[in-house]
Amino acid sequence: MTKPNPAGDANLAVRAVKDIIAPRSEMIMKRLIITVALVLLVVPVTFADKQPLLARVTVYWAARGDAGSNRSQSTGRRLQTGDCSVDTRHIAYGSSVIFPDGTTLTAVDTGPAVRNRKAARISGRTVYERNAVVIDRFFETKREALSWASRSPLFMTVRVVPPNLRTLAQLPEEPPLDSLAQPAF
Repeated sequence: MTKPNPAGDANLAVRAVKDIIAPRSEMIMKRLIITVALVLLVVPVTFADKQPLLARVTVYWAARGDAGSNRSQSTGRRLQTGDCSVDTRHIAYGSSVIFPDGTTLTAVDTGPAVRNRKAARISGRTVYERNAVVIDRFFETKREALSWASRSPLFMTVRVVPPNLRTLAQLPEEPPLDSLAQPAF
């Protein structure tokens, strides 16, 4: 006859408890990982609609004799008032760049001075200013460009709306229902 082994019974009990708890803890861990993954997928989209950036804003204009709209930029599109040149590593083509005064420009151009941030590196007083992105705002005439530059600060915080996101503020407003009614004669 074999002697009862209390240590063996304890090991058997521990194994039984592990067999019950292990699948449950694995299930909890899987749910936790799935939840964290979903949150990480949703959070960037939630906050991506308007990214604030510190920018050194410079100006450029159509060459003398050009009608402004005849000047083409790096992608071949004709420039017009409301266009700007950006570093495509930070701001995608087609993005809306919203200035603090509410002016909205479209990112359609790029260039070496914008990409290497020379204006920010030279005129920046702090580390943040020296590391700012450069946005080069297009004007039809030199007079308009220099007038705007003299009235505006060198550095400003702009908001960038990627081209694939349209917020309610950007959608055209519909006329109120009262204005659609037929006028009374």
